[in-house]
Order: sequence, then structure tokens, then C-alpha cells
Amino acid sequence: MDMRPIGVFDSGLGGLTAVRSLRQILPEEDLIYFGDTARVPYGGRSKETLLKYARQDVRFLRSFDLKAILIACGTVSTTSLDTLQRENDLPIVGVVEPTCRRALLVTKNKKVGMIATLASVRSGAYEATLRRLDPEVEVQCLPCPLFVPLVENGRFRPGDVVIETVAREYLEPLKATGIDTLILGCTHYPLLTDIISAVMGPEVTLVSAGEESAFELKRMLKANGLRTDESRRGEAEFYVSDRPEDFERIASVFLQEDLRHTARRIDIDQY
Repeated sequence: MDMRPIGVFDSGLGGLTAVRSLRQILPEEDLIYFGDTARVPYGGRSKETLLKYARQDVRFLRSFDLKAILIACGTVSTTSLDTLQRENDLPIVGVVEPTCRRALLVTKNKKVGMIATLASVRSGAYEATLRRLDPEVEVQCLPCPLFVPLVENGRFRPGDVVIETVAREYLEPLKATGIDTLILGCTHYPLLTDIISAVMGPEVTLVSAGEESAFELKRMLKANGLRTDESRRGEAEFYVSDRPEDFERIASVFLQEDLRHTARRIDIDQY
């Protein structure tokens, strides 16, 4: 039994999709969440800048006595995971491989789409992982760079003409390729599930990176004897690098609880 918390980080709000999944899958675990809201979005940054940011994010989280870290960011998972795992002596889980495994279980016609940030698509990580796991799979990768800033500004609800217009422009050509499975390769994107589903139609199954990585973390904790007392109810602490009020407003809607005056701002440049 290990009572230490799990660290979770993302460029902003997107990692809350992983937090929500962790609370469902591992409700007994304590969580420390960091959203780098001052520097969001990560998706258009260089690989060198992303590694610098990711190292700072990890150093902040490691100021707590953690037992594991979940990188709830597709961009960092695709560009920096291997380096972070080599540099740290605790388990670090990313979103790519568990998500790809799930997509290959779901697809019936072996035509899989993947939407993510520009940096994730450029890395080729999802495509390479899918083809390593199943050389016969056909993969269509598409960057959707406007999704993250729109979500961060609260534009993720059905009926919002801006996000619906952007989603159609991005996704209709992808739907025309005949995919039957779509990986949401950025943890912000599950906030757009209803809008994405409306464009893609019921014949396309959506696979969420945040949810699959939560299942992967549960398997890892169990295998290493790191689970806490399963009869307890875990708590979460939230930290951000910019205005807590903006984060709390949208996070409260998404997590369906009042988070006002609970998030704390930290100076990530100190790490």
C-alpha cells in the first residue's frame, strides 16, 4: 500500500479529462494537478522548448513526494516521454501507446484517424506506434491547431458556432477517408466529444487519450504494488501558472464541482 499522490500535468485545461478518468478508475488515489496555463498551447512549440517546459513541469510536481506521474498531454507524450522516463526514478506514463492499443482493439476496417496538435502530428509518434502494433493499419493523422485555444477560452459547448464551424472544416475531409475509429490525441479534445461526434457520425468510434492512459496507470500501479487503500476517497490539488480564476471557472463546469478558490498559482520559471 502506497499513500503518496499521483502527479498529473498538461499545458492547460486538457489534462482535466485525465483527472476525470482517474477519479472514476482510481477514486481512492490523491492527485496533484499542474496546468501550465501561462504557456498554453504547447502544440506549436519546438521540440527543444517542449522538453524544457516538460522538465520544469516535472520538477514542480516532484517538489511533492509522488509515486508516479501521468503526462496528460499528447504533445509532451509524443516529443519528450522517453527523455523524462530516463531522467526520473519514478514511473511516468504517457498517453500514446495505451491509446493506440485501444484504437486497434476497436477498429473493424483497420482505418484509424488521429487528431492532435501540430507538434504531435509532426513527431509521428502515434502513427509509428499504431504501425508497430499492427503493420496493416491505415492511419490518417490531422493537426487541429485551433482546438486547444478555443477550449481554453471556453468554446467547447454544442451550439457554439465558432467551434462547430472549425470542427466541420477540420473533420469532414477526415471522415471522407472512411475511418471507423478516431483517436483524440490531445487531452483537450475530449471536451469536444459531442461536437466531434456530431461531425464524424455514429459509425466512427472516438478513443480518448486521457481515459486510456488512466487505465494504463492503474495497471502499472497494481503491477508495482503502488495502490493505496481502496476503501478511501482520494483528494485533488490544482496548481496553475496563470490566473487561477480562469482555470477554476471552466474546470468547475467540466469536473461538475465547485473549484472556486481552490487552485493555486505557482511561478513555473523557478523550476
